[in-house]
Amino acid sequence: MPPPAATNLGYSPPDGGWGWAVVFASFISIGFSYAFPKSLTVYFKEIQEYFGASYSEIAWVSSVMLATMYAAGPISSVLVNRYGSRPVVMVGGLMVSAGMVLASFGTSIIHLYLCVGVIGGLGLAFNLQPALTIIGTYFQAKRPLANGLAMTGSPVVLFTLAPLNQFLFDSFGWRGSFLILGGIVLNCCVAGSLMRPVKKMVGSKPKKAESSECHDEEEIDVLRTEDNAESQSCVRRFIDFSLFKHRGFLIYLVGNVVMFFGFFAPIVFLAPYAKHQGIDEYSAAFLLSIFALVDMFVRPLTGFVGNTKWIRPKIQYLFAFAVSYNGVCHLLCPLFSGYAGLVAYAIIFGAAFGMVCALLFETLMDLVGAQRFSTAVGLVTIIECAPVLLGPPISGAMVDAFGDYKYMYYTCGVLMLLPGIFFFIMHYYNYKKLDEKQKQSVSAEMRTAEDKIQCNS
Repeated sequence: MPPPAATNLGYSPPDGGWGWAVVFASFISIGFSYAFPKSLTVYFKEIQEYFGASYSEIAWVSSVMLATMYAAGPISSVLVNRYGSRPVVMVGGLMVSAGMVLASFGTSIIHLYLCVGVIGGLGLAFNLQPALTIIGTYFQAKRPLANGLAMTGSPVVLFTLAPLNQFLFDSFGWRGSFLILGGIVLNCCVAGSLMRPVKKMVGSKPKKAESSECHDEEEIDVLRTEDNAESQSCVRRFIDFSLFKHRGFLIYLVGNVVMFFGFFAPIVFLAPYAKHQGIDEYSAAFLLSIFALVDMFVRPLTGFVGNTKWIRPKIQYLFAFAVSYNGVCHLLCPLFSGYAGLVAYAIIFGAAFGMVCALLFETLMDLVGAQRFSTAVGLVTIIECAPVLLGPPISGAMVDAFGDYKYMYYTCGVLMLLPGIFFFIMHYYNYKKLDEKQKQSVSAEMRTAEDKIQCNS
């Protein structure tokens, strides 16, 4: 087993036991958080015709939902730090359910933006952040594997929902389908109930003296210093702006902001692209199932590979490769013609997408540590909400303007390939600086030890 990434949790994570039940709960929560907005694209063409909306206008439904999920990251992080993962996830499940039920009575596209996008997106944020955070409290040595398994929830749920949504639409229409989906997402509440806080086996702190005797001046100074440190720690527990001075965090943030402009649009428009080529609705929806099936197997495999002793010390390079691979897939997409070509694209894209998603939050945790992860992911998601919100509508506007999807896929390919190259270069620099710092630290320790030996002699 590779050595775990250096963290300062203050206790030893169980790396198993009830942690696997927590992974299963996170599997469900993360699955609905990421797959739900994508699965709704099956209804887009019909909703577009019903309301007389453009490609760009209908794309805002998923975009607003995803952007709200990302923008509410800091709120979710604060609630998790204050109340724990369990109640936050359960409230989130109720909110998504309420949003879908209200959307079923929608009379305009704006109504869907508010109900599905804002209310549903906020509920998904309350599912995503707690699920990601709690894994880091239960796992350390096996954390990449646990994260990979939990992130597999997205393709599994998408694989199930894509054909189910088509069946529901044919049977009940989009309004009836939204009502039923409102009941299905209540499974997030069940997942939240499994997220029991980890039992931290730590030594008890010494009790404060109850004597009324006065402390001397030195003792008072020590107590004041401790109080100030505790106050600063309390503030950082909720929001830690010092992360913006963290080199690895900034590399991750800059690359991801560019990447997310082209990350979700190819999935959002996969089924509409197939229908645009004259492929029937069920075959178009099945492309999402193929994509999800490949994604489903690639995510745990990527987690297993990332947990090996050869990859984990330099896991950032694996993430850089995965991002670049996505870009190449989108650049090649217009070259695949016919349904067989789209099936081939769905397979290679599913593999590329699964690699990125399996490593997306593991690499952040590797950079900042599990203890600062909750705040870090909150800051990252609120900044990423802009590209998540704007990416699909801009892509939809390109389709409206050119009347063809190929330019949209070319653009997304470039927006993925450039960050991948950026990650390779910058993480090489970051690893080099970390190695230099470690060598300096070892040299300093050796000099200190030599000085002690000379003093003793």
